[in-house]
Amino acid sequence: MSREQDLKRMEQLVKILNQYNYEYYVLDNPTVDDVEYDSLTRELKNLEQKYPEDILPNTPTQKVGDYLKTDLEEITHNVPMMSLQDVFSFEELYEFDERIKKVTNKYTYTCELKIDGIASSIHYTDGLLTLGATRGNGITGENITKNVLTISSLPKVLTKHISLEVRGEVFMKKSVLEELNNIRKERGEQLLANVRNAAGGSLRQLDPNVTKERRLDQFAYTLVNPEKYGIHSQVEALDYLKKLGFNVNPNYRHCKSIKEVIDYINEFDTLRKSLDYATDGIVIKVNEFDLYDEIGYTVKVPKWAAAYKFPAEIVTTKLKDIIYTVGRTGIITPNAVLDPVLIAGTTVARATLNNEDFITSRDIRIGDMVRVRKAGEIIPEVVDVDLSRRKENLPPFKMIECCPVCGSRLLKGDNEAEHYCKNPDCGGRILEGIIHFASRVAMDIEGLGEKQIELLYNLGYLKDIADIYLLENYKQEILLLDRFGDKKVSNLFNAINKSKTQDLDRFIFGLGIRFVGAKASKSLAKTFKTLKGICNAEYEDLISIPDIGEVMANSIVDYFNQQKNRDLIIKLLELGVEPLEYNEETFDLFLGKTIVLTGTLEKLSRDEGNAIIEKLGGKAASSVSKKTSFVVAGPGAGSKLAKANELGIPVYNEEQFIEMIKEYL
Repeated sequence: MSREQDLKRMEQLVKILNQYNYEYYVLDNPTVDDVEYDSLTRELKNLEQKYPEDILPNTPTQKVGDYLKTDLEEITHNVPMMSLQDVFSFEELYEFDERIKKVTNKYTYTCELKIDGIASSIHYTDGLLTLGATRGNGITGENITKNVLTISSLPKVLTKHISLEVRGEVFMKKSVLEELNNIRKERGEQLLANVRNAAGGSLRQLDPNVTKERRLDQFAYTLVNPEKYGIHSQVEALDYLKKLGFNVNPNYRHCKSIKEVIDYINEFDTLRKSLDYATDGIVIKVNEFDLYDEIGYTVKVPKWAAAYKFPAEIVTTKLKDIIYTVGRTGIITPNAVLDPVLIAGTTVARATLNNEDFITSRDIRIGDMVRVRKAGEIIPEVVDVDLSRRKENLPPFKMIECCPVCGSRLLKGDNEAEHYCKNPDCGGRILEGIIHFASRVAMDIEGLGEKQIELLYNLGYLKDIADIYLLENYKQEILLLDRFGDKKVSNLFNAINKSKTQDLDRFIFGLGIRFVGAKASKSLAKTFKTLKGICNAEYEDLISIPDIGEVMANSIVDYFNQQKNRDLIIKLLELGVEPLEYNEETFDLFLGKTIVLTGTLEKLSRDEGNAIIEKLGGKAASSVSKKTSFVVAGPGAGSKLAKANELGIPVYNEEQFIEMIKEYL
């Protein structure tokens, strides 16, 4: 390429990367994967090395990130929060090591897992947590004190009455993301894409109650100004942080050579997949603090540290088709139909395409060879297209204009990414609504699962949730269906009749009021006691409840003001549905105990088991720690079972657990 072409490319790369930085640091919604971002960044750096006199003043290579003033208070960091130099190969690691050798030969390394989360700065005064801030652009961040106070693994009071600043990574566990997405799916809400986005969005909420619901964690890894505390190395600092009460990732290692560093990387490239948190690399630091000034800094990064990035597990396969699903609230989600492919140990034939903007920005077309990965190692998603393998004349993607189920014209707000079907009579929305109402987390009608509901809906036996209580009118017809024997049908009708006296909070949740989840439903039941009280609640009454904000309050009022919904509730009551008033009665069988369920439970769902634990006074946790009282393990239990055995925590099977709780069932 000519000089003119190179300079033009530099301009393009600066513009593209600044936009990606804005999406990553400000919006917490990256639209490009790390592999592509890193590739573009390296291309820009190479061009800037070639033409140093033409480096643009707004280049992202000379700053930590992007920052935009929000409603959160600005915080200026006393000591800048620098980023780290990325390396992508062992060859680059050896080059990093050689550069340090030119300065000194009296050094060792500390290796730590690079957690995929949000960098944070936490301040303590006389041992009390007084300030929490995001990294922002490294110089200026945002005040998130109220939000970090909701993080249970972050100490609010230190073991010593000292003042200090500690930096670390706020993250969301994979298991928590999975649980939250199950709940969001039940609500018909957009799923959280990955643990990093979820952590970022949760940490920067204006309402700390929302942050608390997201169950974030934090690992501490940096003590600012360590010399003030007589600390002289990174290993000493990590040990000191542990003594103060911080949660320090246990997988760090002191390495005496670059060879030991590479051995560590190879070890955790495999082990990281079994961890309950996402890690995309290894942070390598010179262990001895007194060498830092000697080794030096660049404008953006310290020369004594580097971040090795694991290669992402991305697999290429054919995009056979794009199909659309309709959620309970009307959200239209495009999904990729793929040639089945193995990713991270499981076969993937479907993957999310998120929304129209995601597809068009990547020019994804049916028939393309697409790259697929598991976001946060959980949710299959299409990354991009291998354009070198594109066949000619593949038509560009065009978003559907009408609902794939009812044919209603789709709507999209000016500031929204998703298309919606607003037709309340849409068959897709109604079907998802019935599935939600009967689900275990709502009315808990055993034997009326997704497949059964879909069959009965298609046969015309179910037109709305109230029709569940009229199914007995079709008993003879149902008995003729495949896999509906006498016993199964009898059990189904018993479960339906039993659900007539379900708890009020479950009933409210089952109605599928937009934005109203299980927690808010419980708050409504607790506050108003009766269904009538909730139906007649005014906006002012609702907004006074701690868990209910303006948007949710308006949604509740709107729902009960619609005559169609009031008629539905009247119909349910006439059919014998009498939700039980909220009862705060609990038992103390598990009082003070923390219990973890893992693996596949055959007689209890995970939600049922957790609900029973909490009803009996215990805490249902998603991860195993020293604080865990015991673990209930079913078939397929993996890393949680292994950790329980490692820590010597009692482990019971499902039968033993049911024996403990049988008198309360």
